[in-house]
Amino acid sequence: MMSAHATHACEPTCVLALDQGTTSSRAILFDRRGMPIAVAQEEFPQHTRAGEGGADVGIVEHDPEDIWRSQLGCARRVLAESGTSPAAVAAIGITNQRETTILWERATGRAVAPAIVWQSRVSAPICRRMQDRGLEPEITSRTGLLLDPYFSATKIVHLLETVPGLRARCESGEVLFGTVDSFLIWRLTGGRVHATDPTNASRTLLFDIDRRAWSDELCRLFDVPRAMLPEVRASAGSFGAARADLLGAAIPITGCAGDQQAGGFAQGCLVAGDAKCTYGTGAFLLCSTGERRVTSRAGLLTTLGCGPGGASSPSNYMLEGSVFVAGSLVGWLRDGLGIIRRAADVEPLARSVPDAGGVMLVPALTGLGSPHWDPHARGLIVGISRGTTAAHVARAALEAIALSVGDVVMAMERDAGTTLPRLRVDGGATANDLLMQIQADVLGRPVERPAVRETTALGAALLAGTATGFFAGATAAEEARRVERVFEPQIDGDARGRMHERWRDAVGRSLRWA
Repeated sequence: MMSAHATHACEPTCVLALDQGTTSSRAILFDRRGMPIAVAQEEFPQHTRAGEGGADVGIVEHDPEDIWRSQLGCARRVLAESGTSPAAVAAIGITNQRETTILWERATGRAVAPAIVWQSRVSAPICRRMQDRGLEPEITSRTGLLLDPYFSATKIVHLLETVPGLRARCESGEVLFGTVDSFLIWRLTGGRVHATDPTNASRTLLFDIDRRAWSDELCRLFDVPRAMLPEVRASAGSFGAARADLLGAAIPITGCAGDQQAGGFAQGCLVAGDAKCTYGTGAFLLCSTGERRVTSRAGLLTTLGCGPGGASSPSNYMLEGSVFVAGSLVGWLRDGLGIIRRAADVEPLARSVPDAGGVMLVPALTGLGSPHWDPHARGLIVGISRGTTAAHVARAALEAIALSVGDVVMAMERDAGTTLPRLRVDGGATANDLLMQIQADVLGRPVERPAVRETTALGAALLAGTATGFFAGATAAEEARRVERVFEPQIDGDARGRMHERWRDAVGRSLRWA
């Protein structure tokens, strides 16, 4: 087994990114060009059940040991299968599912309860209770967030109120809180470091995004003991070192960011006007407003991103918006309608017709998010005629994804008082060239697809490598952000205007349906 000194016995050749997600853990090695050279991935179970207190209370949990075992296993496997010496790894960067809440014992590192996943609605009654007390405006003014079960604080409150004896243990510092990044850092360092970064802290409802510090006032409002919170460190900075007996060397941990912000860093969203969209089950947009905090009028969230060089100061404020249904709409075409056999079949089917034939689809399968915010909206397909085919519906579905993203982009532009020069994209659905072209047509501006699609992991690697000098300066980081293809708009303004007009009409018909 190598000692900590052996870490630097040979020239570092790569950075290890740990990408801990909602359904799987991954480990990816990146070289000096920012290119992935080896990947290991392992899925782990998610536990769901109905909760008490109404239809909006659904419980989603993970076993923290599953998170730890799968992530450590991937890290070990990517090194072994690639033949990479642990001594050749310059640093570790961590990116993670945000808001998921874990409480563990300081003495043993064992979790005291299952991890409450970001998707869980178990704390919805707590949110309603606090809203009834009129607390949401102050919380939003300090955090930039809405009072919602999505975020960590009400999850902590739920555990404090339901686990016997827990509050006293948290007040004494015997039990600690962390999002998944903090839990992994604690385990990797053998309990020597209890820390997080501003991007994860800003998703807890306990962090003042203007002061960039935990808020004693918010801790009092939620009645969360201050002693259980981690130290907040710069996203590109020191988070200790992994124990040598875990990975074969004491590799420094020098990068940490929540998944969406890590993706934004990899996409170069560092100054006002830069924006990216990740296309997954839904679509997630981040737009930098630079050092200016913008309060949204369209229900977008205000959050913190990684600044140039990964520093937490000067601030990189961001607006964040979510489209509830993106890739899952293609899944519905496959599993619900049965008009395609594989998700990849949607592009050739949609390409077989020149347009949607007057069909418009509103993908309100679970209501509509920003800027409409109508949980009672329901999906609809309008414009059907005797000539309508499955191909027209498939093309209308791709247009619906692009138009939904377009709504959020326009809301961001109105809030920020600026025009986005381009949209950077990542995620699995960006492999669909037709969708990307439609997106450029809908926005009337270029859509840039990166050479490295693993942008979340790349962001973690860039943060870690920037802090250690592995990526020497801004030039090296920019080279890692290479663009593979630019999709330019191919329709004129009149055609774009007619498309948006039909879309607004269709969306209006779907609102308040239920």
